[in-house]
Amino acid sequence: MLGTALDVFLEKGFEQATVEEIASRTAMSKRTVYARYADKSALFIAAVERAVERFTISREVVEAVVTDDLGESLVAIARLRVENLASASSIKLQRILITQSYRFPDLYPAAIERFVGPVAQVLVDLFERHRAELDIAQPRRAATAFLGLTVGGPSRAIVSGLADGVTDEVDETIRFAVRLFLDGVRRR
Repeated sequence: MLGTALDVFLEKGFEQATVEEIASRTAMSKRTVYARYADKSALFIAAVERAVERFTISREVVEAVVTDDLGESLVAIARLRVENLASASSIKLQRILITQSYRFPDLYPAAIERFVGPVAQVLVDLFERHRAELDIAQPRRAATAFLGLTVGGPSRAIVSGLADGVTDEVDETIRFAVRLFLDGVRRR
């Protein structure tokens, strides 16, 4: 039911989606839906939270792209994150999170933390592992800054429709941002 609910919310938006249509598409009655979820808002939150779980990259997947080469590891992590954000379903999910953030102010930041958490932790561990060559006093803050620099621009371009997925241009932007980041944090 949550998958179908999300599909309806993504297709129609929160305002136009109805519990009646969601119930109909799942061959349930509205009464059955309301027995599980108090109202449309509760159903929306549950559907979005489930989708966020589905689109969150696990720590193991992120760790699998890490190599001994710090620069290439950072490029691979940023690329993995941008690829994850670039799927059609993920783009729709991000758009509905953004458009409904006024109605559900806690949902968007919680979703972002969930999306970013495993990636950020791998980055923190990577910065710690390379502390001899990096001057990073606050690894978690550095991880957030790294993701903003390397993933922020490309993902905004993809979500807004200005970029069509992970292209050579997006890849070069990621590589440029990684070089810029490393130039800023390497010990001198």
